[in-house]
Amino acid sequence: MGVAHHAVYPVWFEVGRSDWMRDLGFPYTEVEALGYYLMLTGLNVRYRVAARYDDDLTLHTRMSEVRSRTAVFAYELRRGADLIATGETQHICTDRQYRPARMPDALLTALRT
Repeated sequence: MGVAHHAVYPVWFEVGRSDWMRDLGFPYTEVEALGYYLMLTGLNVRYRVAARYDDDLTLHTRMSEVRSRTAVFAYELRRGADLIATGETQHICTDRQYRPARMPDALLTALRT
């Protein structure tokens, strides 16, 4: 059909979130090395117009909310100036046994910058 399948948008969001954290100086691998996970609790995507095969797309990722145990990332997918889609992912911090946990102070500080 020449358009991006709707299921790839969350994958693009995950790549954007990972890149954003790496650029922040706190890659997700470091979160796991400390014994924590940022587990997905919610995902919202609003499709505006179709992304097409071979489009040059830019994903803007930002932190929209941080609390001691939760974080919300926001996304804007663009083709030039055109808004293709927006979205957000909600996450809860857990320990290795998947129990909700307070984020380590270093992570909280990094996410709030």
